[in-house]
Amino acid sequence: MKKRMLGAAALLFAGLLAGCNQITQYTLSEQDVNQYLQKHDQFAKQIGVPGLVEANIVLTQLQSQIGRAQPDHVTLTGHANIRINSLLGAQQAEMDLTLDARPEFNKEQGAIYLKDLQLTDYSVQPDKMKGVMQTLSPYLNQSLKTYFDQRPAYVLSSDRSKGEALAKKLAKGLEVKPGELVIPFTE
Repeated sequence: MKKRMLGAAALLFAGLLAGCNQITQYTLSEQDVNQYLQKHDQFAKQIGVPGLVEANIVLTQLQSQIGRAQPDHVTLTGHANIRINSLLGAQQAEMDLTLDARPEFNKEQGAIYLKDLQLTDYSVQPDKMKGVMQTLSPYLNQSLKTYFDQRPAYVLSSDRSKGEALAKKLAKGLEVKPGELVIPFTE
């Protein structure tokens, strides 16, 4: 009887140890990142050349695709409403755009930033606005790059879950896998 109890205790203890060893990382899904982006990122900017052409751009509907189009990168898609004032007068346009960035983890802040962001593709409606947006796209690209360099795409919070609280304390970096960002606790 005593041997059975010791055996059962040993198995239970071994199971607990094995469970502890499985907690070596925290994973953020595309859905987690997308929900965070929708709640926290509101890009609105005035860009252009004053007196010649200026555009007020509001970016919405940001969605991420993690590690799918390019390894170790995040692709963002979004929609922009644009009001343009130029020598031709005031006009409105809508733009669907695609951005590519390299995610980077800031351990001190517990935050994931999108670095080296580039505007890789866009479409504009109405078609007559394509020329104006082609002129403005370098300004838009730089503005978006600066915005995401300064504002995180995701910040870990101890309030959301125990796993996220643990990740905030023990994170050692960031790995990009298709559909998810993995924050390992050991290197």
